[in-house]
Amino acid sequence: MIAPRPRRSVLYMPGANERALEKAKSLPADSLILDLEDAVAPEAKIEARDRVCAMVKAGGYGPRELVIRINSLDTEWGKDDLRAAVAAKPDVILAPKVDSADDIGRLHGAMAAAAHGGKLPALWVMIETPLALFNLKEIAAESKRSELSGFVMGTNDLIKDTRSEATPDRAPLLTALSLSVAAARAFGLLAIDGVYNDIANTEGFAAEARQGRAFGFDGKTLIHPSQVEPCNEIFAPSAAAVSQARDVIAAFADPANAGKGVLKVNGRMTELLHLSEAKRMVAVAEAIAARQGAG
Repeated sequence: MIAPRPRRSVLYMPGANERALEKAKSLPADSLILDLEDAVAPEAKIEARDRVCAMVKAGGYGPRELVIRINSLDTEWGKDDLRAAVAAKPDVILAPKVDSADDIGRLHGAMAAAAHGGKLPALWVMIETPLALFNLKEIAAESKRSELSGFVMGTNDLIKDTRSEATPDRAPLLTALSLSVAAARAFGLLAIDGVYNDIANTEGFAAEARQGRAFGFDGKTLIHPSQVEPCNEIFAPSAAAVSQARDVIAAFADPANAGKGVLKVNGRMTELLHLSEAKRMVAVAEAIAARQGAG
């Protein structure tokens, strides 16, 4: 079961930029992706790998979840990235350009070999190729045999590879977004929405983040620190929703309601199937409160 920690804001930080990596220690992002792939030029990749892994080992990021995005195993840097990342012991390794279940098997095998019997980080994968969309169920099912625990949408790559247009309503991406969330939920995985590119357009960002939440994503990947706080606000459960969830939990826990599958809670018909979501929401809200208290 995935721990109910908040993953509202998942901020990419370029692995080649030491200043940015240091600044990330003070940002209110829930998760940080220390990037060795798209954000790093080929000539800087080895240096970035060494810097990122050293900073992860040194710590100082507080409660922020640390994710290292490696280069694809099919590149000249990928295998060394993965070995170094496993040794650095981040919370998560993020793998790009995954096309099929076989890719998850390769990643699992390489991670296990690098760990030498030690504990493995969690594995997230980018859903960013047309082929991956046709293999979502099989990819997600590999979570039963590996450390796979999350999908991260690579919407820029999907737009590029499908030759579609980046429209404000993301209409060309709706099928990919919806199917990816469905596959993730079918196998108990996290689902993180893609990035919003127009940093200056705060209203556009908020609208897209709300759309992502409506689709069921747990949070959104970000490319600039200015996007963190609005993202945290949008993806956090509202006080009213948390209060209702607590009442649902209390109602089903009441001995007087034992054996009942449907209850009226605050005037709303509530089924037993809503109980697990209520518990998840309260757990996330408590984790957010703890996160804010930890700084």
